[in-house]
Amino acid sequence: MRPPGGQLFDAISAPLEQVERAMREALASESELLAAMGEHVLGSGGKRMRPALVLLAAELCGYTGARRIQIAAAVELLHTATLLHDDVVDLSSMRRGRPSANAVWGNRSSILAGDFLYARSSSMIVEDGNLEILWIFSDTIRQMAEGELLQLARSFDPAVTESHYYRVIDRKSASLLAAACEAGAILGGVTRAERRRLAEFGREFGVAFQLRDDALDYEAREAELGKLPYTDLREGKVTLPLLLTLKRCTPAERDEIASVLKRTARQCEAGAGAEGAAADGVDLGPVIDRIRRYRGVEDTVRRAQEHVEKAAAAIDPFPDGVAREALIAAARFAVSRDR
Repeated sequence: MRPPGGQLFDAISAPLEQVERAMREALASESELLAAMGEHVLGSGGKRMRPALVLLAAELCGYTGARRIQIAAAVELLHTATLLHDDVVDLSSMRRGRPSANAVWGNRSSILAGDFLYARSSSMIVEDGNLEILWIFSDTIRQMAEGELLQLARSFDPAVTESHYYRVIDRKSASLLAAACEAGAILGGVTRAERRRLAEFGREFGVAFQLRDDALDYEAREAELGKLPYTDLREGKVTLPLLLTLKRCTPAERDEIASVLKRTARQCEAGAGAEGAAADGVDLGPVIDRIRRYRGVEDTVRRAQEHVEKAAAAIDPFPDGVAREALIAAARFAVSRDR
């Protein structure tokens, strides 16, 4: 899938194709099952946003050499590993409009395939040989795992705070985009201050991207999402649209939302997952109505736009050019996309 940003991304179309080849070469294995699963997840599309950020950040910092291909491929393989594990944790049966790997091959195979991708992406970073990139990469894996556990610990909890929510998305989502941008900056050999600026760009971009994801779950149709709408709610993820609603609604409405969360939690505890909760008829209507009444989606998108502006400001000192324009275009795409 072509990355967002239109013609601004044409400059990296060739290296992105090299990234695709590098990822498939990295999946070489004696296991036929692993080859099939790898092709399934890589062939399901995706925006390839993270490798694009590596390539563009490196170019912005003056580096267009071959090392950025391997780093970009490693970053996307790491992201793909997290998707395999996420679908197992969330009991999901759909990913990007197709059956998820765990729905086709089972949870055990999906977990092991995810482990393989974690290991392979890590070895690619080691092969590159830059210790600073290796440290950033390993610390990002730690942060992402921590974010998942923070979210899981407060599933279906109407008392979740905005502070907790932002800690979760900073670790789960934004940390990898920050790492992608900072790795590109390291390849370019820029100053630590410039590295920090690019990492800040990636982090703000990542927060905006996740906020838009969380808003889309409440406003997009299944065909656009590639999964059931309201999946976050069915999985017990108290995201910003719901958080804002819980802050603004009446005590009686808050109790009603808590009751829906409690009933949905029972379905998930029974191993039904989001699809099972939908099939068993948990009525989400009261929650959806309150989110609309209290502008949960609209204000989440507004927050996302604010983070995009912070991202753009972070790289304002860098010289104008195709790479900078493309990075900013990608950030703006984060809040304008419909899936």
